[in-house]
Amino acid sequence: MLHLQLPTDPRWVNIAEMNIGEILVDHAYCEQKAASSCISLIVNFYDFKEVTEVLTPVVAEEWGHFERVLEHMEKRGYKLSKPRKDEYVIKLSEFVKKGGSRPQQLSELLLMNALIEARSCERFKLLSNQIKDEELKRFYYELMVSEAGHYVNFIELAREIHNKELVNERWKEWLAYEAEVIRNLEIRADRMH
Repeated sequence: MLHLQLPTDPRWVNIAEMNIGEILVDHAYCEQKAASSCISLIVNFYDFKEVTEVLTPVVAEEWGHFERVLEHMEKRGYKLSKPRKDEYVIKLSEFVKKGGSRPQQLSELLLMNALIEARSCERFKLLSNQIKDEELKRFYYELMVSEAGHYVNFIELAREIHNKELVNERWKEWLAYEAEVIRNLEIRADRMH
């Protein structure tokens, strides 16, 4: 369903589990950034009613995830620390085509967000299947399902707003580019992506 061209290195989940405090901190910021990204899309593309309709519930859900990650951190004695640069998202944002019509600009950003949600969904599935902490295992399963829904929201919205065939072709380019990004990123013990 996700169509990711390169799966996460299987070592990632083991490294993540050994550094779960760092992963939870990074994950909290990923949820905060996801909510902020949707707010930005709503504000910057105010003239697209469907953006507000589709993304407003996503904002609420992502913020809810942020709060829930904070709860899991507190239960385990971890504290929020300074946010880190997300090298994965920085690399993806370099691939966004500049210019073009407003529907083209919007569809580019929606596709980038879809890809981030797809990769998060894949990583949450790994965590839900493999970590020993039963509570986090259930939590990450819930988030996997949620992120899959967000992924679909972004893709379908891009197809609705811009030419469906062009969006599908561009999506293939995004998938190929993202595979290269994943291939070249160092596996980090303190990063969700």
